[in-house]
Amino acid sequence: MSRPPYVTAGRYAPPVAGRELTAVSADGSRLHVEVHGPDGAPAVVLSHGWTCSTAFWAAQLRELSRDHRVVAYDQRGHGRSPAAAAYSAAALADDLVAVFEAALAPGERAVVAGHSMGGMTVMAAADRPRFAEHAAAVLLCSTGSSRLVAEATVLPLRPGRVRTRVTRGLLGSPAPLGPVTPATRAVLKYATMGPGSAPERVEACARIVHACPAGVRRAWSHVLAGLDLDDGVARLAVPTAVIVGRDDRLTPVVHAREIAAALPHCVGLTELTGMGHMTPIEAPEAVSSALRELTSRYLAAPTAATTTTTTTSPSTTEKEKTP
Repeated sequence: MSRPPYVTAGRYAPPVAGRELTAVSADGSRLHVEVHGPDGAPAVVLSHGWTCSTAFWAAQLRELSRDHRVVAYDQRGHGRSPAAAAYSAAALADDLVAVFEAALAPGERAVVAGHSMGGMTVMAAADRPRFAEHAAAVLLCSTGSSRLVAEATVLPLRPGRVRTRVTRGLLGSPAPLGPVTPATRAVLKYATMGPGSAPERVEACARIVHACPAGVRRAWSHVLAGLDLDDGVARLAVPTAVIVGRDDRLTPVVHAREIAAALPHCVGLTELTGMGHMTPIEAPEAVSSALRELTSRYLAAPTAATTTTTTTSPSTTEKEKTP
């Protein structure tokens, strides 16, 4: 499958992979997998979110592949992974396991990062033996484990049944998103990004999201509307850091705080002031830095961790130690 029309130049253009693989999931679904960086380097596996693709991680692929082996894959129906017959939380977990088997050696450990639906993928796979074999640590970016539609604040309505019903209809609409125009960029920015997001970041997100087929977008929206992975959070026993934008309307900060409180081994909650849902593109340095820290601590020289809560803004950085 040819590459969709993403941004083609600059920091947010997806880099060319060193190798491309095909992972085959439990039901036979085929997944496009990319490997960036030198063989033998610490491994990082990246799982993108709903309506996104490997291109979403362009900044992390460029930064980390200098001295990490970075594996990124397209979720089923996204990017260069063909549409599938089934979409479910179990399929997300099956697909991640298939990527491990295709890209990692037996027993090889990696830091696993998931954004939005990619974070839900990690939670869904938490009890899989292959996950325990390969995951040394986890980074959850802008994600939630349940009540996704009820908590979303994309619509400026009071919480309750009306907002939930209208939000479900909006996110599950079968209509194509249409071409990328100033109007559609403005809508996407409002719904998914912080108010100060730079134009090139909005453009990159718009082109990635608009490339997702409408049928795939709708099929996954139905899965996400009924998702309940609270048990998966409780089973995620590896060291796990959490990042969220304080202006996230799709998975508001309440989700990150609840996940951090429920994790058996949370090693940090970072709340990014002024950032929305698209943290790997909106705050690439923060996400890449978090991944570097996890690989340094849990793949190279593991040390005891102290759980922290961090609030970051352009002018201040505050850390509060919690028991």
